[in-house]
Amino acid sequence: MTNTMQSNLFSAVCSNEQTSFYQFHVLSYCVKILHVEDVPEISQIFADILSTKNCEFESVSDGRAGLELAVYHDYDLILLDMCMPKYSGVDFLLDLKHRRPTQLSKVVIVSALEMSSLQEQELLNLGIRSILRKPISVQGLLSQIQQKIAF
Repeated sequence: MTNTMQSNLFSAVCSNEQTSFYQFHVLSYCVKILHVEDVPEISQIFADILSTKNCEFESVSDGRAGLELAVYHDYDLILLDMCMPKYSGVDFLLDLKHRRPTQLSKVVIVSALEMSSLQEQELLNLGIRSILRKPISVQGLLSQIQQKIAF
């Protein structure tokens, strides 16, 4: 399906006050994105950007809460910050591997954390989808997400 066809089929259907939820349907398929990020301002920026694409977007500021959502719900993408207090992105990934390993392939790390090429390779070997560096441009974020959800 081309991006033009997808764009023509987008329709926003819901919004929630506690967390930002946006949804779009491509034929009968709804793309769902979980964002695990401890900085509310960054989460709001992502919500604003993704609302232009009418994605269902849920953001949580606590890694443990994000893990529970990832374990008990199905997401097309999980955008994960690595540097969070009390429960890091590494903790999240290791626990997700143990509790629901099929979700690892949906994880895209979005972080400002400096990592060596060896550390990045270890994360990729764990099964994550990719690593994006903060700061990320609006176009960069959208292009990465469109690549991740392409059929």
